[in-house]
Amino acid sequence: MTGRGWVMLGLDLKRVAAFVRGADTEDLLDRVTVYRGGMEPAALDLMEAELDRRGVTRSDIADHHITRRATAIMLPDGTAQRCHFCSRPAVVRGWGWHRLFGRVPIVPWVFACCDSHRSRPRANPDEPAGSG
Repeated sequence: MTGRGWVMLGLDLKRVAAFVRGADTEDLLDRVTVYRGGMEPAALDLMEAELDRRGVTRSDIADHHITRRATAIMLPDGTAQRCHFCSRPAVVRGWGWHRLFGRVPIVPWVFACCDSHRSRPRANPDEPAGSG
């Protein structure tokens, strides 16, 4: 504990390494490109090493970065907005309802959706496009 009562949690590199080994290549590419600003340098090193082990070149990483930045909703801090339904970069925003118990509409809400979630059919017309 510090003098103000906050506990600083260290980065567990073993846990990060286990995640990196099990993550799919696209997720790692997103993390080392459009989510880079929110990542710890040591975690980025592990992810870049894993991508290298998988045969992903620096050119592939640069191409992915250009493609993602062209389509993703970028935040003021330089990172991409995450989809509200998964960890992919969001490409569209839409209005919908935040629902109590998944049924009762409570407040209107802006949702951000990735390519995968914006194309899924909506079960409810009040849901935002892509929230499927």
